Amino acid sequence: MNNKMMSVLFASGNESKLNELTIHRTTASLPFGGRYRLIDFTLSNLVNSGVTRIGIITRSNYSSLMDHIRMGRDWDLNRKNSGIAVFPPFVLNTSRDVYKGKIEAIYTITDFINKSPEDYVIVANCNIAANIDFNDVLEKHIESGADITMLCHNGQLTSSRRVVITTNAKNRVTDIFFVESPSQNERLLSLNAYILKKDKLVAYVENAYARGHVDFEKDVVFAEASLGAVNVYEVPGYASIIDDVKMYYTESMKLLNFDTREQLFGADKKIYTKVKDSIPTKYGKGSYVKNSLIADGCTIDGTVENSILFRNVRIKAGAVVRDSIIMEDGEIMEDSTLAYAITDKSVTIKENRQISGFSTYPIVIVKNKVV
Repeated sequence: MNNKMMSVLFASGNESKLNELTIHRTTASLPFGGRYRLIDFTLSNLVNSGVTRIGIITRSNYSSLMDHIRMGRDWDLNRKNSGIAVFPPFVLNTSRDVYKGKIEAIYTITDFINKSPEDYVIVANCNIAANIDFNDVLEKHIESGADITMLCHNGQLTSSRRVVITTNAKNRVTDIFFVESPSQNERLLSLNAYILKKDKLVAYVENAYARGHVDFEKDVVFAEASLGAVNVYEVPGYASIIDDVKMYYTESMKLLNFDTREQLFGADKKIYTKVKDSIPTKYGKGSYVKNSLIADGCTIDGTVENSILFRNVRIKAGAVVRDSIIMEDGEIMEDSTLAYAITDKSVTIKENRQISGFSTYPIVIVKNKVV
């Protein structure tokens, strides 16, 4: 057990930009990569780094998250003296108002933070897909002498609101700002994950809360960056934030590339998820599968190309699925064609349907729908 670090995670993110994908779930429990949920990456990174005291702050639609993490057994977090603590979304016990921002949310659990024996705390969202060694992050943070270290990666700006960072030769933040306009240029982008001393976090939050501030990034991180107190840790290898439908589709499709999969899943530190006992996938005589990720329990009698199939998906004879994501228990019936589509759990596409989006605008079909 690592006595130096604990973690506070936020289960909710940009649900409004993920649209149909988060009608029935929180961002943290969004399926990704054929068999995982987004929270699996952050939980696995923490456990692999010896961090076993984890507080998860919920906001809405978190029943699927609770079902997924259960007591944390699949991440070796079902422990007596640490493990996972899930906090409801209310600001105070006597209130029924959902927190307005991260500052209010953290202020609600300061008792949990103060009573924890660890010296440092990791604050992060649950929509990060990356393989991160937090021990290395902590080491670099202590060496830098900074008050806050923020995790970053090089990436292209999307239509989502992203935090762009400029640093000096010593990795100190010299400028930090939000950008909305999309761009093909690569910039240093925040992953909205931070490490800092526990007492510093509590002091920042109590000071900001007393002044009516709610936005942790703008009211704490930006303010400290202007004082030269924020250091940057650039995550090596693949890293991304999943915060809108286009980004979800784009980053999912990147997993079809071997090098990307190796960076995310091929390291010594594995990514864990809820164990489900499934039978192997069955490929029919007339099936054709090319460059796709196929989970257990599927039955494929049609054509699948450049696609991701989650568990127990059924592709009937004559059906064609290209450049698409089919979530658990989906069924594509005879002679139907899907291209650039995302079908949520338990979606059925009836016979002879033609459904097509575009790479920059995939069609999303919500959970349990029959088309």
